[in-house]
Amino acid sequence: MNTAVVGVGSNIDPHRNIKKAENILSREQKLINRSSFIVTPPIGYEDQDDFLNGAFLVSTKMGFREFISYLKDVETRLGRMKDANKYGPRIIDLDLIVWNNEVVNDDYYTRDFVKKAVHELLPDIRDSKLL
Repeated sequence: MNTAVVGVGSNIDPHRNIKKAENILSREQKLINRSSFIVTPPIGYEDQDDFLNGAFLVSTKMGFREFISYLKDVETRLGRMKDANKYGPRIIDLDLIVWNNEVVNDDYYTRDFVKKAVHELLPDIRDSKLL
C-alpha cells in the first residue's frame, strides 16, 4: 500500500464540494485522516472568492502516476472544468503533495497552508527539498 497526502481546495460551494471529494475518496480508497481546513485568499488571480484548503491522508493500492490520474478523474467527476486561468475559481482542486513520506509537490514549500496541513497529518515528515 502507498500513502499519500492530497491537498484539497475549493472556492465554489467549498464545504459541499470538499465533502463530496472526501466521500469519493472514502469509498474508493482508504481515507486515513483529514487535516483542519482553513480559509485562504486566492493566489495569482485575486478577483474571486476565498478558498477553503486542507488535506486528506489516503492509503491506496495505486501506483504514483495512476493515483495522480485518479485525482484528476475525481476532479472531473465533481464538475471541475480546466480553463485558461490556472488560478481561477474552482469546484475542487486535488493535488498530490506527499507520496510515501516524500514531498512531491512544490506547493509544500511555497504555500504555508499546504505545509501546515501536511504536518498536521504527518508530523514527522522530512522537511528538506527533495525536488
